Amino acid sequence: MDRCTCKNREITLFETIECVLSNLGHEALPADRRVPAAVALILRHGPAGPEMLFIERAKHKGDPWSGDLGFPGGKVEMSDVDACSAAKREALEEIGIDLAAARYLGCLAEITGATLPVRVTCFVFALDETPELTLNGEVQDVFWVSLADLQDLNRHTLTSVRIKGEMVHYPAVIMPFSGKPPLWGLTYRLVKRFFELLPEGIL
Repeated sequence: MDRCTCKNREITLFETIECVLSNLGHEALPADRRVPAAVALILRHGPAGPEMLFIERAKHKGDPWSGDLGFPGGKVEMSDVDACSAAKREALEEIGIDLAAARYLGCLAEITGATLPVRVTCFVFALDETPELTLNGEVQDVFWVSLADLQDLNRHTLTSVRIKGEMVHYPAVIMPFSGKPPLWGLTYRLVKRFFELLPEGIL
């Protein structure tokens, strides 16, 4: 982490994240038939510390992510300049956040879906101010969760999900709000990878 230090001042959390992500070497996955998708991991300074934004997807029949928690995002369209542009477009469409005005910190290595044929790139942004959010029909709710809550081991559990007729157990995080589903699956994996990249004791 020597490349993420400054001689004359203590660098901020977001500067540290930006530095860590800029030092990552991303090895492209081999080309395949998986659908390329992009999501936006959005951070802000909350009342009690740094927070991460999550959406709760609306329940739609036939939607594999129906009712799940996740990040704003979706399929990379032919009209998108690149995957990052797709993540920005989806965030604007789904929750009304214009990430063109946000601070871009970098991206996580591309991952593939465990049960669905997708390959997802997660782009990380930080907001100086939180704009008013406008949800479209794909999103039931949007909320912020502190990084401390996400790292709280007392919230880490297993959740049971029916996959192709069989109940499968996946690691998950219980949200600090009543009535919310647990965080699991692909988004859980992205959050776990994000925290694994941070220097110990930074939070």
